[in-house]
Amino acid sequence: MKNKFYKTIVIVAITILFQANGLQAQSVKFQNEIDAFAHSDSIVAPLKGKIVFAGSSSFTKWKDVSQYFPGYPIVNRAFGGSTLEELTQYAKETILQYEPKQVVIYCGENDLANNDQVTPEIVLARFTTLFHIIRNKLGNGTRITFISLKPSIARWHLEAKYITTNQLIAQFLNKQKNTEFIDVQAAMLLPDGTVMKDIFIADNLHMNAKGYAIWQKILAGKLLTKL
Repeated sequence: MKNKFYKTIVIVAITILFQANGLQAQSVKFQNEIDAFAHSDSIVAPLKGKIVFAGSSSFTKWKDVSQYFPGYPIVNRAFGGSTLEELTQYAKETILQYEPKQVVIYCGENDLANNDQVTPEIVLARFTTLFHIIRNKLGNGTRITFISLKPSIARWHLEAKYITTNQLIAQFLNKQKNTEFIDVQAAMLLPDGTVMKDIFIADNLHMNAKGYAIWQKILAGKLLTKL
């Protein structure tokens, strides 16, 4: 019994060690991107009251987003393959410090893709945590816009979870002030209900220019501040 007890303690200790190392490595990875934002701001500091795009790689890879919306003061601060937890961790550096007039969020895909134990309800809880942080720091004057989780070829097996997550977040935002849920999911599907095949790059996950053009049409008129 005693040996079994010590064996259990060792297993738990090893598990915690691996988890800690994984979190540390992840933190360092994202910290490099956060540091790059800070360096960019030290050269040309964005003015307050702009539009911040925050979230994961679907925004990170939209490097020419300002060309899709000429005249709109967009600050893209999406990073890596971030989850909502990680976006919350770096909310100060990527959202709050800019005191935006509007924050447009695309995040939540990776929460479900990275861990099959994460449910749509957990994603909703993570989003509401981030939402309340933004509200507490910036007030109701900042518009919070959430873009629905998108379908893709690579993650089609998660589509049912994405749809449920979208529904939960939309229901939550419908009860809040100065918010908007933007559905891009339906526009990325073919008439037979399957996802378009020609709107992604080679990884079948991230979009090409044709995919972003779909988002542009939907987002047009949804951005608040124009120069």
